[in-house]
Amino acid sequence: MTELQFHPIHGRLEEILTSLMHTREVAAHPSLAYTIRLVSEEIIANIIKYAYSQDSEAYLSLYLCDDNGAISIEFRDGGIPFNPLDKAEPDISLPPEQREIGGLGIFLVREMMDDVTYIYQDRENRLRITKKYA
Repeated sequence: MTELQFHPIHGRLEEILTSLMHTREVAAHPSLAYTIRLVSEEIIANIIKYAYSQDSEAYLSLYLCDDNGAISIEFRDGGIPFNPLDKAEPDISLPPEQREIGGLGIFLVREMMDDVTYIYQDRENRLRITKKYA
Protein backbone atom coordinates (compact mmCIF):
# COMPACT_ATOMS: atom_id res chain seq x y z
CA MET A 1 0.00 0.00 0.00
CA THR A 2 1.20 3.48 -0.87
CA GLU A 3 0.16 6.59 1.04
CA LEU A 4 0.54 10.11 -0.36
CA GLN A 5 -0.12 13.35 1.55
CA PHE A 6 -0.76 16.77 0.03
CA HIS A 7 -1.89 20.26 0.87
CA PRO A 8 -4.66 20.59 -1.75
CA ILE A 9 -4.51 24.16 -2.95
CA HIS A 10 -5.14 25.72 -6.34
CA GLY A 11 -2.19 25.26 -8.67
CA ARG A 12 -1.11 21.89 -7.24
CA LEU A 13 -3.41 19.61 -9.21
CA GLU A 14 -0.76 18.60 -11.75
CA GLU A 15 1.82 17.92 -9.03
CA ILE A 16 -0.63 15.67 -7.16
CA LEU A 17 -1.58 13.80 -10.34
CA THR A 18 2.06 13.32 -11.32
CA SER A 19 2.85 11.84 -7.91
CA LEU A 20 -0.16 9.54 -8.15
CA MET A 21 0.76 8.33 -11.64
CA HIS A 22 4.31 7.47 -10.52
CA THR A 23 3.22 5.21 -7.66
CA ARG A 24 4.09 1.53 -7.89
CA GLU A 25 0.41 0.58 -8.06
CA VAL A 26 -0.44 2.75 -11.06
CA ALA A 27 2.88 2.42 -12.90
CA ALA A 28 2.52 -1.39 -12.87
CA HIS A 29 -0.63 -1.17 -15.03
CA PRO A 30 -0.05 1.25 -17.93
CA SER A 31 -3.27 0.15 -19.63
CA LEU A 32 -5.21 1.75 -16.75
CA ALA A 33 -3.19 4.97 -16.63
CA TYR A 34 -5.55 7.12 -18.72
CA THR A 35 -8.63 6.02 -16.79
CA ILE A 36 -6.97 6.43 -13.38
CA ARG A 37 -5.66 9.88 -14.28
CA LEU A 38 -8.95 11.15 -15.71
CA VAL A 39 -11.05 9.96 -12.78
CA SER A 40 -8.51 11.09 -10.18
CA GLU A 41 -8.22 14.51 -11.79
CA GLU A 42 -11.97 14.99 -11.47
CA ILE A 43 -12.03 13.92 -7.82
CA ILE A 44 -8.96 15.92 -6.77
CA ALA A 45 -10.08 19.06 -8.62
CA ASN A 46 -13.38 18.95 -6.75
CA ILE A 47 -11.65 18.48 -3.39
CA ILE A 48 -9.39 21.45 -4.14
CA LYS A 49 -12.31 23.61 -5.24
CA TYR A 50 -15.04 22.70 -2.76
CA ALA A 51 -13.86 20.77 0.32
CA TYR A 52 -12.28 23.54 2.35
CA SER A 53 -12.84 27.13 3.34
CA GLN A 54 -9.88 29.39 2.66
CA ASP A 55 -8.80 29.63 6.30
CA SER A 56 -8.75 25.91 7.06
CA GLU A 57 -5.88 23.44 7.46
CA ALA A 58 -6.50 21.53 4.25
CA TYR A 59 -5.10 18.10 3.54
CA LEU A 60 -5.59 15.35 1.00
CA SER A 61 -4.44 11.79 1.62
CA LEU A 62 -4.36 9.13 -1.07
CA TYR A 63 -4.15 5.44 -0.20
CA LEU A 64 -3.39 3.09 -3.10
CA CYS A 65 -3.70 -0.67 -3.05
CA ASP A 66 -3.04 -3.23 -5.79
CA ASP A 67 -4.72 -6.43 -4.68
CA ASN A 68 -6.96 -9.21 -5.99
CA GLY A 69 -6.78 -8.11 -9.61
CA ALA A 70 -7.74 -4.49 -8.97
CA ILE A 71 -6.29 -1.10 -8.11
CA SER A 72 -8.08 0.84 -5.37
CA ILE A 73 -7.47 4.47 -4.48
CA GLU A 74 -9.00 6.03 -1.41
CA PHE A 75 -9.17 9.83 -1.36
CA ARG A 76 -9.42 11.27 2.16
CA ASP A 77 -9.94 14.87 3.14
CA GLY A 78 -11.05 16.65 6.30
CA GLY A 79 -13.21 19.13 4.43
CA ILE A 80 -16.92 19.77 4.50
CA PRO A 81 -18.78 16.42 4.70
CA PHE A 82 -20.03 15.64 1.21
CA ASN A 83 -21.11 12.36 -0.34
CA PRO A 84 -20.82 12.77 -4.12
CA LEU A 85 -22.68 9.49 -4.61
CA ASP A 86 -25.85 11.13 -3.24
CA LYS A 87 -25.90 13.46 -6.24
CA ALA A 88 -28.54 12.49 -8.79
CA GLU A 89 -27.17 11.28 -12.10
CA PRO A 90 -27.42 13.89 -14.86
CA ASP A 91 -29.92 13.37 -17.64
CA ILE A 92 -27.46 13.00 -20.50
CA SER A 93 -30.32 12.57 -22.97
CA LEU A 94 -30.99 16.32 -22.67
CA PRO A 95 -29.03 18.81 -24.77
CA PRO A 96 -26.23 20.45 -22.73
CA GLU A 97 -28.01 23.82 -22.50
CA GLN A 98 -31.01 22.14 -20.81
CA ARG A 99 -29.04 20.20 -18.19
CA GLU A 100 -28.36 21.34 -14.66
CA ILE A 101 -24.82 22.51 -14.06
CA GLY A 102 -22.64 19.95 -12.30
CA GLY A 103 -22.84 16.24 -11.76
CA LEU A 104 -21.01 15.09 -14.88
CA GLY A 105 -17.76 14.49 -12.99
CA ILE A 106 -19.13 11.95 -10.54
CA PHE A 107 -21.12 10.42 -13.41
CA LEU A 108 -17.82 9.94 -15.26
CA VAL A 109 -16.23 8.43 -12.16
CA ARG A 110 -19.09 5.96 -11.72
CA GLU A 111 -19.06 4.99 -15.40
CA MET A 112 -15.31 4.43 -15.65
CA MET A 113 -14.71 2.62 -12.35
CA ASP A 114 -15.82 -0.88 -11.37
CA ASP A 115 -16.70 0.21 -7.83
CA VAL A 116 -17.09 3.55 -6.06
CA THR A 117 -17.87 3.89 -2.35
CA TYR A 118 -18.10 6.75 0.12
CA ILE A 119 -18.07 6.95 3.90
CA TYR A 120 -17.67 9.82 6.35
CA GLN A 121 -15.53 8.43 9.17
CA ASP A 122 -13.25 9.97 11.79
CA ARG A 123 -14.17 13.46 10.51
CA GLU A 124 -12.98 12.59 7.00
CA ASN A 125 -14.59 12.22 3.61
CA ARG A 126 -13.40 8.87 2.25
CA LEU A 127 -14.10 8.17 -1.40
CA ARG A 128 -12.75 4.86 -2.71
CA ILE A 129 -12.53 3.98 -6.38
CA THR A 130 -11.64 0.54 -7.70
CA LYS A 131 -10.68 -0.55 -11.21
CA LYS A 132 -10.17 -4.21 -12.10
CA TYR A 133 -7.34 -5.22 -14.40
CA ALA A 134 -7.68 -9.01 -14.32
